[in-house]
Amino acid sequence: NKKIIERLSANACLFASKKLSHSYPHCWRHKTPVIFRATRQWFVGMNQENNKKTLRDKANEAVSHTTFYPEWGKARLEAMIKNRPDWCVSRQRNWGVPMPFFVHKETYELHPQTNELIELVAKEVEKSGIEAWFNLDVKTLLGEDANHYKKLSDTLDVWFDSGTTHASVLKKREDLSYPADLYLEGSDQHRGWFQSSLLTGCAIDGRAPYESLLTHGFVVDGSGHKMSKSKGNVVAPQKVMDQYGADILRLWVASTDYSGELTISDEILKRVAEGYRRIRNTLRFLLANLGDFDAKKDLLPVKEWLSIDRYALFLTHQLQDHIKQDYSSYEFHLGMQKFVSFCSEDLGGFYLDILKDRLYTSNENSKARRAAQSAIFHITHTLMRLMAPVLSFTADEIWQILMPQSDELVFMDTWYDIPAHELNARELLAWEHIIHVRAIANKKIEELREKGLVGSSLQAQIEIYASGEIYQSLSSLHEDLKFVMITSEAKLHERQGDLHIDVSASEYKKCDRCWHYREEVGSHDEHPSICNRCISNLFEKGEVRLHA
Repeated sequence: NKKIIERLSANACLFASKKLSHSYPHCWRHKTPVIFRATRQWFVGMNQENNKKTLRDKANEAVSHTTFYPEWGKARLEAMIKNRPDWCVSRQRNWGVPMPFFVHKETYELHPQTNELIELVAKEVEKSGIEAWFNLDVKTLLGEDANHYKKLSDTLDVWFDSGTTHASVLKKREDLSYPADLYLEGSDQHRGWFQSSLLTGCAIDGRAPYESLLTHGFVVDGSGHKMSKSKGNVVAPQKVMDQYGADILRLWVASTDYSGELTISDEILKRVAEGYRRIRNTLRFLLANLGDFDAKKDLLPVKEWLSIDRYALFLTHQLQDHIKQDYSSYEFHLGMQKFVSFCSEDLGGFYLDILKDRLYTSNENSKARRAAQSAIFHITHTLMRLMAPVLSFTADEIWQILMPQSDELVFMDTWYDIPAHELNARELLAWEHIIHVRAIANKKIEELREKGLVGSSLQAQIEIYASGEIYQSLSSLHEDLKFVMITSEAKLHERQGDLHIDVSASEYKKCDRCWHYREEVGSHDEHPSICNRCISNLFEKGEVRLHA
């Protein structure tokens, strides 16, 4: 500063002077150098004892009783509390919440009746707003003391404002409770709102104003860079909704691990849209096959279902339990991974793939078909409720189809009460074996398809050689084994040694109705283009299905 150098030189106090180039703090708004000066401020003491405990002690104890999502947030907040200095809560600004103090003009000590004066000021503010303090005449309130005391012009740190919302909001509103179940904010708030709320809560009540803290990262572009209009890498939410719909944006949020930065790009959104398409196609299939189903008269008890239907119900039970746990622990991305996987793999790639034959070819009112629809009914109701917190608009669409007479909304409902699947441990293990063998068989069939020897899997016939538990599991399906393998013929042989599967193309003709390749196609005079099973399902009592 030139003036200081000149003054030192004039007083013969300047020993040396030269210029040094170095970095110097500048105002972020005005881009001008910042001038530092020491001024009187008000602080919240971190190390002053109250009942043998300092505020720092109370804060550390409160942190140990708080649940953190993710867990690393605990160590981060603990370190900040441990190392932080006293909290400067005063600011010299013309706006903000005033510090309603009267201080001695010479000693700067607080007025001895500070607590009573704060209450009087508060009543004036309630009547006339925050300007009541700034317009307040000191003599009106203090009388003769106004000769010795002045009104403080400082305002409170805004973090003190936000940090006391637990007192001004949670404790004041009847529809809310104290302490809060959860505070959630970005990772920068460990030194901001999370900490100011913790300190004020501990100072007032000796505890944190929250039971849990959730920390999330920030949205960045596909390369992990901070979004900036100048860089042109901003992804606008409204644009995403216009292009894909709100549920895609919601699914992206719920599918992303928020404990780190949340990356978004056109490519990422396309992948999310693909996951949504699988979910929507699955639900469309389920709803389409409930078109002629009246739950009041067609719904069968679980004990009358086929084995595979009960296994699908078991998987649905499992899904709901897992997703409820993921939601409760705020791990939404894990829940959505399970949901998409269930729709595309457990349903689309397994259960519904096998179910198509029974739904499309069995006698319309047969017990086998109604059992399939009963299972679908329960599965659809379960999925609708599980997706509602995330895919809200899609869930509402489904609700209006399933519950057209209801005046309620799906969001007012509870989790679905799924009936017991009634499968024992041995039966569950059998289905695990069956799925394992089916995966191997599908690879074998795919090899034939790549060679051009078969088109669909129904054009293939398989022979399985197995032993032990795997043989027992497969044999439990009896004649229904071919339906699970989705082949026109499936023969099972008991043979010691490793599992072995032979796959070959069928030599028989294709049934025009069920598309199975059967020896008898063409042998029936009245119905030469269909198989015996379809003739029975169309014109007689129909086939009996027990397992699949």
